[in-house]
Formats: sequence, structure tokens, C-alpha cells
Amino acid sequence: MKKFLLMVALVLAASAAMAQSIVDLDYVRQAASRGALLWDVRDAGAYAKGHIPGAVNFGDPAATLRNEYTEDYLPIADIEKALGAAGIDPAREIVVYGDRGLPSAYFALVTLRYFGATNARVFHDGIDAWRAAKQPVSTKPDKAKPVALKLVPQPGVIVESKAVVAALKRSDVQILDVRSAKEYRGEDIRAIRGGHVPGAVNVPFEQNWVDPETRAKLKSGTVKNSAGMALKPRDQLAALYATLDPAKETYVYCQSGGRAAQTAVVLGDLGFKNVRVYDSAWLGYSSWLSAPADDEVWRNFGALLTALKVLENQYGELLEAQAARKAK
Repeated sequence: MKKFLLMVALVLAASAAMAQSIVDLDYVRQAASRGALLWDVRDAGAYAKGHIPGAVNFGDPAATLRNEYTEDYLPIADIEKALGAAGIDPAREIVVYGDRGLPSAYFALVTLRYFGATNARVFHDGIDAWRAAKQPVSTKPDKAKPVALKLVPQPGVIVESKAVVAALKRSDVQILDVRSAKEYRGEDIRAIRGGHVPGAVNVPFEQNWVDPETRAKLKSGTVKNSAGMALKPRDQLAALYATLDPAKETYVYCQSGGRAAQTAVVLGDLGFKNVRVYDSAWLGYSSWLSAPADDEVWRNFGALLTALKVLENQYGELLEAQAARKAK
């Protein structure tokens, strides 16, 4: 009986591991060996400098699959063409990766699930961990066979602005803002107005990492690698979101959806039952002028455009001066 119970426990543990959306290096190696599609979501330049052999790429999906001005998804027909040309079929087993902790990898995973993927995962530690483990790297562009896609959005993956506003009156919905504390308080304004969705809890997405300050430390040269951007252990992540109710419907947002996607996937792996990404995010919410906001601060875009015009004129004058010096 003890042996039987042990076998059951091992099977359950293996099943739980397979159900996890965030996978490790060993999983990626095994997935590649059984023919899974690897999707590198870094920009074309980074991909060209070295990627996991066999991985396909068509640039950063947060840019290539979205409108550059609104940062909303492109029309479905355009997404079908982009994914299909790259051979990225949501029906396949897919592992998405980028640099360690790159939000675009999670955005790609959420996108795949939005369009029906049931066997897609994300390699959080990405190319950084792959290189550190001295795994082979290719600089040759890899291509998958193009496919004709007919994508159908699936319910329960993303949430629209109307539902978010309606949820402000619902006790069974919790809203999580994963932007920086300054963005949340309206001190760092990146849209038509600053502030946050009323009642939203603020947990910046970098708090998922072992060292939330890693990006700043890399820029300043304080640290030499991205190791601090690895995810915290599961118990620490659970403690980070202990004030939230895993049984409630949870809407996660940031500025435009990328950072929110990372936290949404983390919450799913922690056992949260109904997590949705508010893809239009603060850009969309803030532009809906009748939508209520806490810590609301309005941006004077007229003054901003004037300042940009001044800079443009100064730049033109600088170019003219340089041309005049060269002509002498």
C-alpha cells in the first residue's frame, strides 16, 4: 500500500509540474528534443546574435502584433498572417522565451492562449540561463513551415475596459496594478492622465524577481548579469500575493499589457483560478475619460507638444550649424 501511495504521489507531482506554465531549462531541452516549437520573442538583432537552435523569430510580438499607437491587438487577420508566416500554430506544443524576465515572452504566451493554445509555456530564465548552462547557440535564422491559421479568441484570457469598469461594483472581482509605485500614485504619467483604477492593489511586477532592483543595477553596472531577475521561490511568491483571494476573479493590468501578462501567469501557477489580463490596460482605461480613477492627475499634452516642437527646432538648428561647419 505504501508503494502504491508513493506512486500516486509521484504521478500527481509530475502532473502538477506539467501543468505549470513557467518551465525550466530541463523542460526546454526535453521539449525541443520531442519537436516542440521554440519561439524567441526578442528583437531581430538580439536573435541574430544567438538563439536556441531551432527557435523561430519575427521580432518583439508586443510591437509586431499590436497597433503602435494604441498598443491594442492588430486585427485578427493581421495576427493570423504574422503567426502563420512564422509557422507559429497555437495547436502545437510551444515554448516561448526571451531574455530572463522579459515581459514580451509572457505577452506572447497570453496571446497564444487567447487564440486557443492549450500546450504553450514560457521559459522565464530564457537565453540567459541557456547560455549560462553552456548549451548550443545558433546564429543561423531558423524557420518553421508556414501555416494557414483561423484564429478564434477564447473567453477568460483577457478582459475589456467595459468589464473592468463594471467590476468596480462587484465584490467577487479583485484588480491588481503591476506598474511601478510612482505610476500607481500618478507621479509618473505615461498616458492622458495618471493614477490607478479605484480599489486596485499595487504590486509592481519586478517584485516577482529575486532582486526587484536588478534592471537598475544592470544599467548602473552594479551587477554583471540578470540572475536577480529569476523568479522568487514559490513560497515567497505566494506570500507576495497573500492579500489576494485565489478564488476570486482577478484582473491584472499595467501600462499596455506586457508586465501584467507576467504577473497573470505567475498567479495562475500559484493556483489562482480565474486570472485575466486587462490588455488595453492603463492606456485604454485612462483614455476613457468617464472611467473613475484614484490619485488622478491630468497630463497637459498641449504643453508637451509645444516642448517637443521646441526640441525639434533646436535639433534642426544644430544640424544646420554642423552642416555649415563642414562646408567651411
